[in-house]
Amino acid sequence: MPRSNRPRGRRSGDGEESGDASFQRLLAGWKRTETRRGRAYTVQPVTGARTEKTYTCPGCGQTIEVGTPHVVVWREDGILGPQADLAARRHWHNHCWRIHG
Repeated sequence: MPRSNRPRGRRSGDGEESGDASFQRLLAGWKRTETRRGRAYTVQPVTGARTEKTYTCPGCGQTIEVGTPHVVVWREDGILGPQADLAARRHWHNHCWRIHG
């Protein structure tokens, strides 16, 4: 019998795969918390395959090109709350975050 290439993720009640639920589960598995200079940051790796546009790295000022693996970083303890912290997230080169973050 031939192999089925159909995704076997969670399904919502209507028989469709719940992409949002599986995406959130994936994000939660990758995210980690790091403390730098007394502040907590959420650090989330992004694979090169998932990048869709260019970003400017705050560590070196250079462009992070489409297809380049990098990390997205945001504070966890900002005064304005979690939504503002998430909106202020920045994309860093992996190396730049390690040495400057």
